[in-house]
Amino acid sequence: MTDTEILPRRLCHPRFPIGRLVITKNAFDRLNFQEIARGISRHITGDWGHIPPDDIQANEAALVDGNRLLSAYGSGEQRFWIITEADRSVTTILLPNDY
Repeated sequence: MTDTEILPRRLCHPRFPIGRLVITKNAFDRLNFQEIARGISRHITGDWGHIPPDDIQANEAALVDGNRLLSAYGSGEQRFWIITEADRSVTTILLPNDY
């Protein structure tokens, strides 16, 4: 697998800055690099993953208002969240039970 397949070209067009990228120990231990990379790519381009419509609307508003952004990817034991703080200084990859 090439880097291009792991991080699609759309990564070149982020909708917001992600700041410092951090990951919890649980997420680091459980997720593989490809899952994480795809999630980050989707998150920064506004593909919010598997979240309710109200959260999608909140994220779209947050792009204008400057509030926190939340995405969810994967399923079961591999489900993870990506949260970018309101000030865009930090983006965290975590498992739901890490919150």
